[in-house]
Amino acid sequence: QTLSKDWKPFFRNANDHSNEGIIHSYKPWFSVQFHPEAQGGPRDTEFLFDMFLSRIRNRNHYEITILDNIYRNITHIGSDNIEKVLLLGSGGLSIGQAGEFDYSGSQAIKALKEENVNVVLINPNIATVQTSSNMANNVYFLPVTPEYVTRVIEKERPDGILLQFGGQTALNCGIKLKENGILEHYGVRVLGTPVETIEMTEDRQVFAEKLAEVNEKVAPSATATNIKEAIGVANKIGYPILLRSAFALGGLGSGFAENETELKALAAKAFANADQVIIDKSLRGWKEVEYEVVRDINDNCITVCNMENFDPLGIHTGDSIVVAPSQTLSNHEYYLLRSAAIKIVRHLGVVGECNIQYALDPYSDDFCVIEVNARLSRSSALASKATGYPLAYVAAKLALNKTLPSIKNSITKATQACFEPSLDYCVVKIPKWDMQKFSKGCISTQIGSAMKSVGEVMAIDRKFEAAISKALRMVNGECDGFGYVPKEIKALDTKQLDKELVNPSDIRIFAIASAFQRGYSVDKLNELTRIDPWFLCKLRNIIVTEKLISKYTLNDISKNILLQAKQLGCSDRQIARVLNESKSNDKTNDREEMKVKDDDKISSIHENDVRKVRTEKYKITPWVKQIDTLAAEFPAFTNYLYVTYNGSEHDLVFNENGIIVLGCGAYRIGSSCEFDWCAVSAVRTVRKLNDIDMHNSSNDKHHPHHFDYSSMRNSNKHKRRKHKGKKKEWSSIVINYNPETVSTDYDECDRMYFE
Repeated sequence: QTLSKDWKPFFRNANDHSNEGIIHSYKPWFSVQFHPEAQGGPRDTEFLFDMFLSRIRNRNHYEITILDNIYRNITHIGSDNIEKVLLLGSGGLSIGQAGEFDYSGSQAIKALKEENVNVVLINPNIATVQTSSNMANNVYFLPVTPEYVTRVIEKERPDGILLQFGGQTALNCGIKLKENGILEHYGVRVLGTPVETIEMTEDRQVFAEKLAEVNEKVAPSATATNIKEAIGVANKIGYPILLRSAFALGGLGSGFAENETELKALAAKAFANADQVIIDKSLRGWKEVEYEVVRDINDNCITVCNMENFDPLGIHTGDSIVVAPSQTLSNHEYYLLRSAAIKIVRHLGVVGECNIQYALDPYSDDFCVIEVNARLSRSSALASKATGYPLAYVAAKLALNKTLPSIKNSITKATQACFEPSLDYCVVKIPKWDMQKFSKGCISTQIGSAMKSVGEVMAIDRKFEAAISKALRMVNGECDGFGYVPKEIKALDTKQLDKELVNPSDIRIFAIASAFQRGYSVDKLNELTRIDPWFLCKLRNIIVTEKLISKYTLNDISKNILLQAKQLGCSDRQIARVLNESKSNDKTNDREEMKVKDDDKISSIHENDVRKVRTEKYKITPWVKQIDTLAAEFPAFTNYLYVTYNGSEHDLVFNENGIIVLGCGAYRIGSSCEFDWCAVSAVRTVRKLNDIDMHNSSNDKHHPHHFDYSSMRNSNKHKRRKHKGKKKEWSSIVINYNPETVSTDYDECDRMYFE
């Protein structure tokens, strides 16, 4: 109000609408209230310096104002012409393509229906939530193949098709439809990321050339169409190499080769699944880091989540322990990779969500791009649940040419989708293998570039030690936390243990615990495993705490030691085990000779005994915290919750009647997304009954949309509205730790515990 009309707003905060800068309409004057130095944070504002220098050089030429120069290429293309969309599902569950696409497809359907778009779904998987009768307008239980999809297109005549919500199956089908001219013939638009971009990311040679245009690089690589060509490529690149099948799922047919003999064996398997193989220079031992990136049609681009593999490069991300946000990157490394991610995604022309994976040299700033997945993936599901950012929901909106600032964050209710989450907690994902279901010798338990896991778990806490111990208990019912060592690891001698540490398998994490218990140093374990010393130091903290506990009896252990153990993630059962083992050692002085049955006879302390001391004697109880994606900058309204001993108060008030629905946990052989469908159906029934009850008691003619439950909450404490004449209202509560599921989605229940 105090400035002349020649001044206009330059930057405005989309969340609270506060002014963050002013700019003169035609003179080279502008100012911002944030720090544009671009170090040591995001480099996104470097363009301000370019603008300033440009105005100084051309100070006598004002025919194009600064504002015009900024906004001349920005247009908002609406979705008015999109009335019907064909959504391709992923089909039957398989290794590398499982329940995460039920989650992403379900979110996409919700987003599309909010925009009054008629949704036609093709997915033959009857066990999924997205194929339920109350989701898409029409569901075709048909194979996701060009032949059947063409028939559906001919009948339904959709305006657009979505390829990025059905994994590699949907992408491959979409590419074939375009190549065959089907999409052009029926006038079907590919919504979101163009097919050309998808093909670009799948073709290694084209991808490398495209990245070179923006001075980014991939590991030295080439393609081959037969074994002879593969041998020639490998000789040119130099061994060791990584061989992968092109257009393959979950690293199928991939592996590392140290010589020509190993290469021939790998190539023979790979060509059984694909007509082309990709041969990369091996960077095994480097750090593997990935970013989830979102971009809209107006070139707004953000990184929603960055994740770091606990294991070094060489293990498929789906088979690696993953930590979010990254813990071992320096500030410089984090923003170096973030800037590269945004630059690459913009250059490729991605519209929606994508995943970019890096190999980072742990001893320098050197890095290579491993790949870009121009679609939703299992990492996307993990990132979405870890940050509270509904990636699939937002990606579907962006596919309709919505812009990030125009999309309301459906979780926080208070911010726009154009923001990068800030986390005050640590998330750990551990894969679930089911190798014990197979006879010994039928399958190798070693893990590598080809994915073998059938599911995964996600744990949240405020310390890495607590999060990883919690995740280990989730994925293995016999495990009481890090420090537990199974019998097969205990039986290994030093030479065998070293071999287990060098050659990763599904139980290497337990070998690390055993190594620490046997006195291995962090440096030695780093040399054997190439796992970052930061992670190893944190794991050592747990073993040190176990040794501290072992010096006491349950009656004389202090409150401080017990609290320290709980804050590091030690379970009551774990503390009881340590106390019992200590008692055993006192009686036998030789723990290695004790058998399990003998241990059970000697043991007298039960986890309930520990729990009684903890809760009754010392009053040590956990706190329930909300996932705060905004790090307290704005009020958090999320219903994502976790339990921790690293706190001092609850984030919500427990004053409700509730019904708890127990989730299915990690997917495994014999227990998959069909049980997630059961959980979702149960929760929706509870909430629907409440909606009907509220409708009847208040005589309100309005009946809420099936997925719009925001009217049932009035604060971030999730207090329920009181309705006249209503005697009791049930709150729906889900406990589940599987990030791939629909039941853990942001709008399915009133309270979601990742426990």
